[in-house]
Amino acid sequence: MRNIYISQTVQSEQDLYENIIIESMQIYGQEVQYIPRTLVNEDRIFGEDVVSRFDRAYQIEMYLENLDGFDGDQELFTKFGVEIRDRATLHVSRRRWNREVGQHVDYDRPQEGDLIYLTLSNQIFEIMRVIDDRPFYQMSDLPTYRMEVELFEFSDEDFDTSVEIVDDVEVLGAATILNLSPGAGVDFQIGETIRQVYSSGKIVEAEIVDWNADSDKLSVTHISTPDGLFREFTTGTILGLSSNITRTVASVGDNLLQQDNAQNDDFENFADDILDFSEGNPFGEPS
Repeated sequence: MRNIYISQTVQSEQDLYENIIIESMQIYGQEVQYIPRTLVNEDRIFGEDVVSRFDRAYQIEMYLENLDGFDGDQELFTKFGVEIRDRATLHVSRRRWNREVGQHVDYDRPQEGDLIYLTLSNQIFEIMRVIDDRPFYQMSDLPTYRMEVELFEFSDEDFDTSVEIVDDVEVLGAATILNLSPGAGVDFQIGETIRQVYSSGKIVEAEIVDWNADSDKLSVTHISTPDGLFREFTTGTILGLSSNITRTVASVGDNLLQQDNAQNDDFENFADDILDFSEGNPFGEPS
């Protein structure tokens, strides 16, 4: 027989139930940073944006449903190296999400594509699916969101959240190294845009993610052009649009994946032993 002192349709009883859930999450949950995605150039056909920007982060508590570790394939050994494919399930209170995040964004629930930085494991997860009816109408109410998340794979997105450990994703990701000619002057600013103008008048721009004044090495990412055509930096003059510094690029280094366990060079050197790119047709018979 049901408890006659509790009614599922009374607002005060539903509020009590929700308060208990919020308090439980604040006791047993994890502190996370919720990072909304800003679409820069959405493809309306495929519903995606490959140049998304993440420029805000909001601290909130969430409950991690996993008890024995992350789900998914976890450590997967492939012919290209080790891939980490962690998955998890997180719960967040609707009321708390609306108060801490919802009032700052233009949508009314967590969105697929938003990111969550989990301080417990020092990892960034991407929301793949949001379920808004589980637990299913306990107390005739839906007080939480259930989110299925996967480990985030960086793909040249722009991070400016003011959370240093999150923004460092850009520095650890793929960057192009510009070796500058020796020169003195005001230092470049991290995050500013540099511009190079070709002799033909074409423009290429990028964002500075690291600057070493002692070695005159400039690390840049998010290389773009106003006309949308592919273009790279070359030797010549560059201009810092914020610092107004003008310097000369002496040489351009390879794209560098700045991770200690990266195997980019190993694969490239191994490929050089197979393909002879000095030939006009490296895949055919010697001429």
